[in-house]
Amino acid sequence: MNTFPDGFLWGASTAPHQIEGNNLNSDFWANEGRVPGMERSGDACDSYHRYREDMQLLAEAGLNSYRFGIEWARIEPEPGLISRAELAHYRRMIDTANDFSLTPFVTLHHFTNPRWFAEQGGWTAPGAIDRFRSYVENVTSILDGVEWVATMNEPNMLAMMTGMAALMQQAQQQGEGWQSPTVDTDGPRPALPAPRPEIGRIFVEAHHAVRDIVRERTGAKVGWTVANRAFETRPGGEEKRRELEYIWEDLYLEGSRGDDFVGVQSYSAQWVNADGIEPYPSHPDNTLVGSAYRPDALAIAVRHTAEVTGGIPIVVTENGIATHDDSRRIAYTDEALRHLGQTIAEGIDVRGYLHWSLLDNYEWGHWEPTFGLVEVDRETFQRTPKPSLGWLGEVARRNARADAA
Repeated sequence: MNTFPDGFLWGASTAPHQIEGNNLNSDFWANEGRVPGMERSGDACDSYHRYREDMQLLAEAGLNSYRFGIEWARIEPEPGLISRAELAHYRRMIDTANDFSLTPFVTLHHFTNPRWFAEQGGWTAPGAIDRFRSYVENVTSILDGVEWVATMNEPNMLAMMTGMAALMQQAQQQGEGWQSPTVDTDGPRPALPAPRPEIGRIFVEAHHAVRDIVRERTGAKVGWTVANRAFETRPGGEEKRRELEYIWEDLYLEGSRGDDFVGVQSYSAQWVNADGIEPYPSHPDNTLVGSAYRPDALAIAVRHTAEVTGGIPIVVTENGIATHDDSRRIAYTDEALRHLGQTIAEGIDVRGYLHWSLLDNYEWGHWEPTFGLVEVDRETFQRTPKPSLGWLGEVARRNARADAA
């Protein structure tokens, strides 16, 4: 299948900390530069001031949706202190997206927390969910007319990052290098810790605590997004794969039942044998974050998500490749869309495709991996659209891959 359903969302995604710049009150900003090898976000892409330009690039290319986040650390810089100016800022972003006929897809939490929240014990502290609920209650005041809201981005990765907090502190004390949660090219290092289910259940509870608040106060479709590993099984690895799938994905996918949608976020696939997850092979075609070149992973992730959630609507909220070769980005995306079309032909309810990412941005401690459809000069902040932006825009205008035209 090369054509896509009527009303299909075509767009790109971003995260506030990775593009806005100077997120001074966030917990991630507080740690930047303290660990050897960890670069600072600094001004990032200065999208806090240049969001209109970014949205205009999307719209002029032919895309019809933009996924962006609201930064809790800006909204509530101190406990109970709500910034009306920041609420107004994000409302202007929503209005600007509407002005450009871009459907806003708003994420309420994308990895980063207020610094005070982390200092009080973060997500494992008593009262954490009540703090999150209070934040969301305030944010709903600006979400009128927003159709799509994700409460949290990749809670499974956030659970893993929460467990990494102690490792980060140890690395600071011992002078060890930064271990990014999203980059596998940092050299020899221990495997990233799997997300602990007891932490994951906190996020499921937090998601459920705010889901109805958003629905009732805004009328939006509500869900969250899950990082999909797209596991494949070696002979004898079936039991281990089921165990790992629950830890990494299914706990969170099961938490999506009752939602209006679930976001699938897929980049690559990994093999599982009887001993566990196999490292990515050391092939020259691996991406800039070390993952295997696997555009077929998107279909694996969509099928597994549909099976576990019972068939609730799916939006691909992230899919892309870290590469300096934009022709490779186009080839990867075209192949991923071909596989996505096959899942739709099978009857899976997929509502949209939002590419990661709009801009070459800050990749959680690194600047080298480039995922963007648009290049950003970090000195002048000049935006230079890559051929991939125009290519994806043409797909959106046709609502079909090229060989269907």
